[in-house]
Amino acid sequence: MKHLIPEFDRMRRRYPAEATSSLVLPCLRRIQESRGYVADEDIAELTAYLGVHRIQIEEVLAHYTQFRRAPIGQWHLQACRNLSCSMRGAERVIEHLCHKLHVQPGQTTADGRYTLSTVECLGSCGTAPVLMLNDAYLENMDTAQLDALIEGLPT
Repeated sequence: MKHLIPEFDRMRRRYPAEATSSLVLPCLRRIQESRGYVADEDIAELTAYLGVHRIQIEEVLAHYTQFRRAPIGQWHLQACRNLSCSMRGAERVIEHLCHKLHVQPGQTTADGRYTLSTVECLGSCGTAPVLMLNDAYLENMDTAQLDALIEGLPT
């Protein structure tokens, strides 16, 4: 995290002194962009840097599902499982991915290539079932499309 301090200092200058806790979210976002996840040492360093209680950072990490606390695979598959997606086959999509990748949601394949996650909503109910592959939305997914997708990904 230390290499991000100059950037955090620039952000801090844009906030009133009494609004330090407002920097938690953007700082965590940059840490994750840099490392790929938020490690325990990042939390300790950010707590010291911002002068906030650790629980404030932990609450943000727990609330926002985009934050990760551990490394993920090269390909991060996030399957939406809200009501709209579930009604249009999300559970089948998730089961198929579990079977094909030999993992459960929240796990990474032994070779480190794939991480499968479930999320509450990806905001694309009209094109359900939806998943994200890293930062790309994949809509109206079915098992045949999943197979083609996974087979077509570079190693």
